[in-house]
Amino acid sequence: MPLSSIHSSVANEFDLVNQCITSQLKSQIPLIEQIGYYIVSNGGKRLRPLMTLIAARACNPDLSQSSLDKTIKMATIIEFIHTATLLHDDVVDESDMRRGKKTANEEWGNAPSVLVGDFLYSRAFQIMVEVGSMKCMEILSETTNIISEGEVQQLINCGDPNTTEENYFKVIQYKTAKLFEGAALCGAIVSNASISQQTALANYGMHLGTAFQLIDDIMDYTSTAEEMGKNIGDDLAEGKPTLPLIFTMMNANEDAANRVRQAIENGGLEKLEQIIDDVKTCGAIQYTETAAKKQAELAIQAINALPESLYKDALIELAHSAVNRRS
Repeated sequence: MPLSSIHSSVANEFDLVNQCITSQLKSQIPLIEQIGYYIVSNGGKRLRPLMTLIAARACNPDLSQSSLDKTIKMATIIEFIHTATLLHDDVVDESDMRRGKKTANEEWGNAPSVLVGDFLYSRAFQIMVEVGSMKCMEILSETTNIISEGEVQQLINCGDPNTTEENYFKVIQYKTAKLFEGAALCGAIVSNASISQQTALANYGMHLGTAFQLIDDIMDYTSTAEEMGKNIGDDLAEGKPTLPLIFTMMNANEDAANRVRQAIENGGLEKLEQIIDDVKTCGAIQYTETAAKKQAELAIQAINALPESLYKDALIELAHSAVNRRS
């Protein structure tokens, strides 16, 4: 099932989410709308709100109108939180390209990008009040806090070649997988799912988000800028010790390990081509791919007990697509 087919399983709901996003971006300050529309409409698969929609249907295929309305708003909330993190990340990382276009900070500057990110965070919590689920508000307030902790820890790790694999996984589970978990769990909650179903979807989201980030980190060394929509070697330029680099330092020959270590310590892309070859030659890509596939399988296992439906099938295929993507 291609990603387009996964989308088609909730096509009507997805259209309603897009309408909700557009309406909730409205502001009396034109620059907020301008930047908000720019980043939200700037491509992207919207996997997190998609997961919210499918998770809700997987738990309860026959949603009431009230539950459907809450699901649409919850998916919008998830997209706003994700978009806010992108705006802030691009400022922190000094990125100039995302999804094949200039980043908002490159187009308008750092200050407007940060402030519009703050607007999206606060608007997300305004919509949460409309949803009226204290449990979802508790989950997503914790989620946004943990994402921030993950981003700070990643910042601390930048330039540190001694970052361990354990610490790396903690960072990606905080900064990336936690929102996947929240997206799936809140979809289950607003569809009035059982506690066991909520647990299953939370675990599914955490494992899927981890797999997604692992593949994202591989693509910095295996894809083109056109495929990724961002510059090749961004992680290396920022001195981020991702799993492919950690593995290379631990398992490659001494020259290759030292090249990676120095690149992480100093940043920059002077030896990018050599390091890409080092990463590929020592088996780091295969190692990271194996870890991603394991996480995807754990995601699928987590939802074994869900009733059979096209929505469960879509969740399974979403896990497969997360580890087979090129962008």
